[in-house]
Amino acid sequence: TTLPPETEAEETAPEETVPEETVPEPEDAAFVKVTDYIPDILVELKYATGDNFVGHDIYRFSDVYLRYGTVKKLAAAQEALREQGLRLKIWEGFRPAQAQHILWNTFPDPKHVSNPETGYSGHCRGNTVDVTLADAQGLELPMPSGFDDFTSLADRDFADCGETEAANATLLQEIMLENGFTAYFGEWWHFADSQDYPVDEFFNPSQISRWFANCMEY
Repeated sequence: TTLPPETEAEETAPEETVPEETVPEPEDAAFVKVTDYIPDILVELKYATGDNFVGHDIYRFSDVYLRYGTVKKLAAAQEALREQGLRLKIWEGFRPAQAQHILWNTFPDPKHVSNPETGYSGHCRGNTVDVTLADAQGLELPMPSGFDDFTSLADRDFADCGETEAANATLLQEIMLENGFTAYFGEWWHFADSQDYPVDEFFNPSQISRWFANCMEY
């Protein structure tokens, strides 16, 4: 039997395709989770553990958040290191304002901890990271000191540490500077985005859903 022309046309007509929704790129000032954009970066938030100078955890979150503009620069640094079989490990990213008060009250030394009464740390702006180097397997490379070492080993002099440690710290510094960061002399692990952002006293990764729901009010 021969199908009516209109039936035959219906059977052979191509299926209608539904266009995929595109997620808009965030604004540079928006807070984003770093691992959403750099999946292979390593994260060990020291203040979410007891391995810090306070002696106990002060965070109720373990993900790193930064400004999207800063994350783009961090991704470029990670790509440069990836070509050498290395990658970044983040020890600290965005820091809630309340946490800055805890750090200052524990160790009120302006060389290493910003006084929140006179100016918050760059970490509270979301454009500052504490990072170290790791190999492809995730093992940390030897560095001049550990995190939050408040001795002269922490600075960028590198004359008081071994050649391997100095070379690794120098490589980290070069990569970060080449990709849009500035370096704080007193701490070899501390880098700030050359693009500044205001301090955010409301954003808190432990209450991320609530913050996004109410951010227009803030």
